[in-house]
Amino acid sequence: MSDLATLDDLVRAVRPGAHDTDPAAVLAAGAWTTLVEPGDRVAGALIDVLGPAEALDALRLDAPPSTNPELRRAFDRWAPRFDEDSFVRAFRNAAHIGARLLVPGDPDWPAGLDDLAEHGPVALWALAPSGPIPRVDRSVALVGSRSATPYGERVTADAACGLADRGFAVVSGAAMGIDGMAHRSVLASKGLTVAVLAGGLDRFYPAQHTELLHRIAREGVVLSEMPCGARPMRERFLKRNRVIAALSRATVVVEAGLRSGAANTAGHAAELGRGLGAVPGSVYSAASAGTHRLVREYGAVLVRDAADMAELAQDPDSAVMLDGLEPLPEQRDPSEARVLDVLTRRPRRAADLAALAGLSIADTTAALGMLSLTGSAVEGPNGWYRP
Repeated sequence: MSDLATLDDLVRAVRPGAHDTDPAAVLAAGAWTTLVEPGDRVAGALIDVLGPAEALDALRLDAPPSTNPELRRAFDRWAPRFDEDSFVRAFRNAAHIGARLLVPGDPDWPAGLDDLAEHGPVALWALAPSGPIPRVDRSVALVGSRSATPYGERVTADAACGLADRGFAVVSGAAMGIDGMAHRSVLASKGLTVAVLAGGLDRFYPAQHTELLHRIAREGVVLSEMPCGARPMRERFLKRNRVIAALSRATVVVEAGLRSGAANTAGHAAELGRGLGAVPGSVYSAASAGTHRLVREYGAVLVRDAADMAELAQDPDSAVMLDGLEPLPEQRDPSEARVLDVLTRRPRRAADLAALAGLSIADTTAALGMLSLTGSAVEGPNGWYRP
């Protein structure tokens, strides 16, 4: 890997004010964000046992510390992405936009993420004002449909302002609709808001919220598990939701259809034993069908305003202890979905697609074979592409 002087420069650039005695360990933690998809349980367990640097060395040498077949499959899955130049590039790109790297054990590390155990982030990239990252220990997640109604937007605005006035940080995912309204309302109230992204911090998504996210970066916090350059793919949105839930004492779903992604965030909140609230709507509104279902079938607490939401976040008995809400229905095999997500009309080799999708070459090839049967992928002389 790069010489020690270069490592020192890169670590100092993304960790201003930190006093790291082992820059190689910090660089390894950042490197792992380029190697694994969010929530990779095997990576989390390996890093917990060996530490990020020793775990990275084991992968470099293709020397799993045990004969566990799941670990062997994981090494095969991570190997296509192993590229030391990409590790350094991730740090340089982060330094270029002023992003910082947070690692478990840092004073700025959000304590709630520890409840995710081996499914937690290996590190976090952050955009925030200079100085210590604001604490988000006292926070509520406000989430909901991208296709929000005027009613949902009004409830969100009132609740976000009320929570900010009560000293709560508001966490959301920067999506259109409910998320965006929550962020904007907290900023208008001079409160703290946290946006958690599914892609790299240099690729704000959605594009319509670029200006909003720049403002959050100046006045609040923007977080991502993914390094600069990473695309926000569908599975990454679903994995991002567990971070939103873990950062917050309670998750409130303002509006949601029956198959809304907000229900996925609610499921994570329930699994973590956090408070779960849902705002009622008209029984004739499809936009509230999901929130009504959370109350009716999953025991979510019906909340009306910021006072109810603050009470939910402060009351440990309000947690909905479930085995987890049912996941959003998958239309495809997960490996096929990942490969399809990175396929474009530009031909690519299976090895390149494996690196982009975070899969082993064997799993990628198998997925391509299945996708070709349905006409979703075509193999040409220069590689695989979408028809």
